[in-house]
Parts: sequence; C-alpha cells; structure tokens
Amino acid sequence: MAAEPDQFFYGGQAVIEGVLMRGRRHSAVAARRRDGTIVSITEPLTSRVYTSRLWALPFFRGIAGLIEMLHLGMRALTWSANVQAEADDIHLSPRVMRATMATSAVFGLLLFVGLPLGLAGLIHHGDRSVGFVVIEGVARAGVLLGYLALIARMPSVRRVFEYHGAEHKTINCFEAGDPVDVEHVRRASRLHPRCGTGFLVVVALVSIVVFAPFGGLPVPLLVLSRVVLIPVVAAVAYEGIRGLARARHTPPGRLALIPILATQRLTTREPDDAQIEVAIEALALARAGDVGAPGTPLSLAS
Repeated sequence: MAAEPDQFFYGGQAVIEGVLMRGRRHSAVAARRRDGTIVSITEPLTSRVYTSRLWALPFFRGIAGLIEMLHLGMRALTWSANVQAEADDIHLSPRVMRATMATSAVFGLLLFVGLPLGLAGLIHHGDRSVGFVVIEGVARAGVLLGYLALIARMPSVRRVFEYHGAEHKTINCFEAGDPVDVEHVRRASRLHPRCGTGFLVVVALVSIVVFAPFGGLPVPLLVLSRVVLIPVVAAVAYEGIRGLARARHTPPGRLALIPILATQRLTTREPDDAQIEVAIEALALARAGDVGAPGTPLSLAS
C-alpha cells in the first residue's frame, strides 16, 4: 500500500538502538533490548500541534514540525535510552534528560550560530552587508557538514546512523507500494528527500535570505535575531523540503535534490536485518494506530 490519498507522509527518526515513526494520529517507538528482543510502545498524538487545523497549514506546519522534533523526539530518545539502561538497572529520569538536552541546545547555538557569525566577522571586514550574511550561511553549512563527518567516526553514533538508514529504507519501501518486509526493505534506498539532514541543508540556504535584512544590527541583536527567527527559517525550509519531495521524479527536482541526498550519506549507514526489523515494527505500529488500534501512553520508563 502506498501513501494515503491525501498525501500524508509518515516520518521518523533514529533513537538509541531503535526507531521512532510518526503517523497521522499515533507515534510509535521500537527498540532492541540487549538480549535481542524488540520492545515497542505507541502514543496517541493528542496535542493541538497534531490535531489543530492551524498547525497543518503551510508554513505553520514547519513550526509544528520543529516543536514535534524537540518534544516527541526527546521523549522517544529518553525512552530508548532507558530500554538500554535497564540491563544495568539504571533509570534515566526526565530531569536528567532535560538537563542533557538543555546543555546540547546551548552547545548547538554556540556551534551553529555563534561560530558561523564569528567566522563571517573574521572573513568579511567592514559593514555587515549581504556578503556578510552569505559568508555566515556558507560557514554554517560547512560547520554542520564538518560536525556530522566528525561524529560519524564514533561507534555509538554509527549505530544510530544505521538505524537512521533503516528508517529511510522502510519508509521508501512503504511509499513505493512494496511489501514492507525485510527482503523488500533491504533493497530500498537509504536516502530520502524528506530527511532531517536535508532539511538542515535547506535551512542553511534559507537562513541567508531570512537573515539578510538584519545584517547591520549590533552584535547582541544580531545574535538574538538568529535565535528569534529560527521558527521563520524552519517554516520556509519545511515547505521547501516538501516541495522538493513532491518534485523528486522531475528533472529539476532530481537536480535540486542532489546536495540534499548527498549530505545524507554522512548521517545514514546501511543497516543489518535486525535493525530493519525494528524499523518495520515501528512503522507497523504507527500505521495500526492510524486505523484505530488503541495507543499506549509513551512513558519515560521502558
């Protein structure tokens, strides 16, 4: 079965030894325990971010996607971490995970906002014109790609990237209308036009246009503008990535997707059959929730 008639797009992300899949009305997470068994859980999507028509409108849905990534993604990541920690009789509390995410957010702002601004200031002397913003955008893209290439060398991150590949292959198989089993998923591509990595590439390009009018602000306001305008950049970039996904079978669409798909080679790896099984389980649960199967609240314990 291919995509829904009204073109609802299933999506997801990799978590620790598992995959999150987001459906129309339910999300599902599946992860493999250390003993080899798969544990899974589903959650009905009841927040207004998922149910209100406003957040389904163009541009608003990009902001909703950003909120979803932060909220739903963190909950799924915490749950999957506890699945792995249970073997050592350890429980990671929501407070610990929130503190970890807050620290990561500060690090991300310094790396992807502060560092590009600093590099642009060093390279471009004089007035902060459009040239300054272009250099900043290119620097941001370079920092992003360098960071991804660096962390990809870590074995634990490589495992996450393999599950990322399993997530993409499973969705590609489903959207192609093929049977969603290990044999068919294995044949599918690990690259997908709606990937979050590609989204970040589009964000880097869109930010050049959005930030251009604010290049002449004093440094404190310049930094603040980058943070405040994140929802605007996300909204525009989200529409861009959806448009490219719809046009992927046209010559212009294929051409525009080349850099987006190329960057995914940094954040995806070919999964093994066991990882594919986890991704298939997550998608099956998300789809089952969409046809009326009851969901179980996504607790933060395994």
